[in-house]
Amino acid sequence: MERKGTVRRKTNETNISVELALDGSGVYSVNTRVGFFDHMLSLFSKHAMIDLNLSCAGDIQVDAHHTVEDCGIALGEAIRNALGNKEGIRRYATKFVPMDETLVMVSLDISGRPFLAYQAELRQNKVGDFDAELCEEFFRAVAVNAGLTLHLNMQYGKNTHHILEAFFKAFGQALREAVSLDPQIKGVFSTKGIL
Repeated sequence: MERKGTVRRKTNETNISVELALDGSGVYSVNTRVGFFDHMLSLFSKHAMIDLNLSCAGDIQVDAHHTVEDCGIALGEAIRNALGNKEGIRRYATKFVPMDETLVMVSLDISGRPFLAYQAELRQNKVGDFDAELCEEFFRAVAVNAGLTLHLNMQYGKNTHHILEAFFKAFGQALREAVSLDPQIKGVFSTKGIL
């Protein structure tokens, strides 16, 4: 069974194409025309071992907000579509990821109940031209549209680039584990019988 998701999303602000394969090897092609964000999505793909082809033409002459948020919406939809009925998945995962002086934790539940808890004290508002606050907007959009209960917590750190990069890597690592299939799990991993 191939677990793949494809989403096309076009608005007056963005035109996005996403194709992903949950059971991939971390091969990616990403072009949002926002350099730092491309770097983060590439890291996510590699650490999630999800094959990802994502392109976005957005109104970056305004700023990157619509591009980043709408890519989160489309990526979340693609993840949800690829998961199908969620039978056999581990569902939960928690990962701690260090990057130099920084340590972050990401914990998630593929619950069908969207929620984002985001805790980060960032010393810089920007990484290059990227507004650091957009990281939270991206993860909120992914959580809502994929149906994730998602917690991102900066344990400690100083360098804003390191903190955001660690979040994307940890999210990839956690998602990789949570979507993995466990032969001991029969049906959906919930007493409700549905996620």
